[in-house]
Amino acid sequence: MRKLTASNIVSFINQLDKNTVYNYVNPKTPGVIKIVGIDMPEGPIRIKRWNPSKGVNEQQSKIEPISSELIWRVANAFNPNQPISIDRVLGASYNTRSVLEALLAHTPEFYFCYPGRIESKGSYTTIKHGHKHIMWSPNNPHESGTMRQIETDMVVSEVPSLDVVYDALVLPDSCYQQEIDIDIQRRHAQMQIALYFIGKQLNYRTWIAQNDKGILYQNKRIGEYEGVISSLKDERLMTAFDEAIQAALLIDCIWFQNGKLMPAVMEVEHSTGVTSGLSRMKNFKDKFPPFPTRYVIVAPDEDRDKVIKECSKPQFRDMNPRYFTYSAVEELYALCQRRKLHGVTEEFLDCYMEPIIA
Repeated sequence: MRKLTASNIVSFINQLDKNTVYNYVNPKTPGVIKIVGIDMPEGPIRIKRWNPSKGVNEQQSKIEPISSELIWRVANAFNPNQPISIDRVLGASYNTRSVLEALLAHTPEFYFCYPGRIESKGSYTTIKHGHKHIMWSPNNPHESGTMRQIETDMVVSEVPSLDVVYDALVLPDSCYQQEIDIDIQRRHAQMQIALYFIGKQLNYRTWIAQNDKGILYQNKRIGEYEGVISSLKDERLMTAFDEAIQAALLIDCIWFQNGKLMPAVMEVEHSTGVTSGLSRMKNFKDKFPPFPTRYVIVAPDEDRDKVIKECSKPQFRDMNPRYFTYSAVEELYALCQRRKLHGVTEEFLDCYMEPIIA
């Protein structure tokens, strides 16, 4: 099977017109891109990008590199006629990933497409509308300098060979919000349950939002499960900080370890928007002494653009937010269900929680 190299990618992009401005693949992404220079054979590629709708022009924009490391990571992910998601290959790393995607899509051997997405919940599997992917089709070139969509019947399993099974759950009255669809509320609760069981497998004690402790799972309230913290005042790290305790009461999930560590503070954002969860975590951070942890938004994969946009706002940047996709949560949860993980370090979590700010 033919393999793609960084040299191939750099060569393809080098053949594009350097005097042309290029659009992003996603038509909703504002701005344009121009190639400034290319170091052969493997990069970096130097570009400028700016948003004319905000009154910015080429002269006002800075030169940015697309690194050789980024190019190699993308090259290694491609196989002929197989769609890949640049975002999933790179996580939220590299703030020029969408630029490289756009430039590739303008070269003759690359197309963009929307393969279906397999979603499994227990034994029930559905095919959902897919996310944007790029396909390398070396035997079917199109005109250089243009973008072309290719139709495909392929479907992508984001959690390959792993099914996630949730037993029946009942939401307490305190969970019901009339303005939010019950299935959405149920999905939110499933994420909290998955996070609890992941934490339990990793020997973490788990705080579940005060108003969600009455969720019934396997005929037992989640607040009664082993390792679920009944009161934050009982957690050694928190006892001296009453304002921080009050700020944390409605945070969806916080992991604690050994009375000394706080591996993650997490907000599940399925429907209410990302800002509310970020604001709750920010309020907690501001009332708690500086402490190493991860501030994490747990959200559907299809909300990636919204999550990245909101997390990148100036008021939240000091949290260095991370993105824990639903598919990544369920991949880790399924792994915990099938394998008794032990001895893993906190860095293990970094494989699943994508940093937003590179």
